[in-house]
Amino acid sequence: MSLADITRRGALMGAAGLSLAACGQRHYDPIPEAEGPFKHGVASGDPDQTSFVVWTAVTAPAQSVILEVAEDLNFNEIILTEPVEGLGRGVDNAFPHKTLVTGLQPGLTYFYRFKMGDAISPIGQAKTLPQGRVDQFQIHAFSCANYPAGFFNAYRASADAGDADLVLHLGDYLYEYGMGSYATDNAERYHRVPDPTHELLVYEDYARRHAQYSKDPDLQAAKAATSWILIWDDHETANNAFAHGAENHNEGEGEWEVRRDQALRAYQDWLPVREADPAYARYGAVQIGDLATLIYLETRLAARSEEIRMEDIPVSPDTDPNDPEARALVDNWLTQVVGDPSREILGQAQLDYVGQALRTSVEAGQPWRIFANQVLMGSITCPNYITQTPAWLKFVLSRKGGMVWDFARLTQFDVPMMLDAWDGFPAERARLFAMAKEAGADFITLTGDTHNFWALDLKDQDGWRVGSEFGVTSVTSPSDFEFVTAPGVDFAQMAIDANEGRVVHNNVYAKGFIRLTLTPEAADVEMVEVSRIDQRDFTVKTESRWRVNRAIDGVAQPAVRMG
Repeated sequence: MSLADITRRGALMGAAGLSLAACGQRHYDPIPEAEGPFKHGVASGDPDQTSFVVWTAVTAPAQSVILEVAEDLNFNEIILTEPVEGLGRGVDNAFPHKTLVTGLQPGLTYFYRFKMGDAISPIGQAKTLPQGRVDQFQIHAFSCANYPAGFFNAYRASADAGDADLVLHLGDYLYEYGMGSYATDNAERYHRVPDPTHELLVYEDYARRHAQYSKDPDLQAAKAATSWILIWDDHETANNAFAHGAENHNEGEGEWEVRRDQALRAYQDWLPVREADPAYARYGAVQIGDLATLIYLETRLAARSEEIRMEDIPVSPDTDPNDPEARALVDNWLTQVVGDPSREILGQAQLDYVGQALRTSVEAGQPWRIFANQVLMGSITCPNYITQTPAWLKFVLSRKGGMVWDFARLTQFDVPMMLDAWDGFPAERARLFAMAKEAGADFITLTGDTHNFWALDLKDQDGWRVGSEFGVTSVTSPSDFEFVTAPGVDFAQMAIDANEGRVVHNNVYAKGFIRLTLTPEAADVEMVEVSRIDQRDFTVKTESRWRVNRAIDGVAQPAVRMG
């Protein structure tokens, strides 16, 4: 078990019986649905220097759909007019349409729209990636958008800012759970009941959930504002997925490979992504002129070994942590089982690809290498919740018992916080870090999954800094601590204190996104926080600002807080 495991199972500290914050009784009017056949908006994605994918869905499949691309917002200079075939896999009378637009110029903004008869879609803005000298490039990064958990204000904040050259979505674009499961407590009040109401299992289920997301006006605005690159984590298929199964998949739900492939077919149908072959091996790299190489990883479905769980630890929760034999058992388990060199998260083929991309970037003289990554790469030891929490909280935990109390006691053994992250694959991480060090390739990692903001110093086993990692909080998904009413207990500071020299910053409650601005000399990271997700009226503030200066003589520089 881990904190994430407990939360997904609806337990964690508050959900296991600690006092919960009272829910307000405000009711909400449903968001009006867009008129006409283009109710699902438009989107563009997977850009390179001369092309990008454009996407829409229509609710009247009998007529032909025409794409127009122009160099100006008023479409006075239309450079492309062509029919776009539907994908033929409609759901609820909505049919996705997608095509690759080619022959474009590097580093330019284009405008596109779709027509069907007299109906015209919303206008989308797309950008090709730059070529040659680049003085500045800005990325907005998102993760973990659970539709019933709240409103997509982070997407709206990004769209309103209008300053992103590219959007990265780092996974958990949607969730597979049904009504009555994770983060659905307020779904009816918000008029955000998941569609379908049961857990997603087959193509039609996943497609209907994608269609529901696509109707959200705030997500539509963010998609129309600029081009996206998306990578999946687990919930696009099933919780804690790996190469041959998932925690949220059992024998009664059919063959895993069938469910996986149908989920990915819906993903490719309903998002502006290039087709991957095989579909589960979606990783790659793109060039941002002479400024950076962006490498997007696949850490779930292609090669990931089955997750090791905390309940597999070879001691019981009531074991004395000062017992030398128990300590030796845990240390051996962490070294020999969790640290087994055969355990993979990328796989050799992807690792080789990444290594070549890193070497090519260094040889080209680019100052930056950016990983788009699903789960935390840095090493994080879980705080000791027995010694670091107040007596009253330990008393309540012990009285409740169960998984939460068991986990709290096991943290006395200095266990990793998340075995589902790279901490569950330390040998593969060591291989990646060694490859980067040999190439002289420092990097910045943007990571999703945890529903927290993080800043981490990435170091190898010898203390060599390979780069910095910035964890992106969620759009709406609750963090592990939002269920806990524990005044005066600073869980974020506990994580920082338990990981001196590794964890630089943590915020367990904020919702929002990350704005990364690259220049030849520095990478500036702004953690952007929205004030609330329980209603659509919100404000925006900077949670914190960070700067990573360009490497000096091949030595990665630490992240420095700027505000």
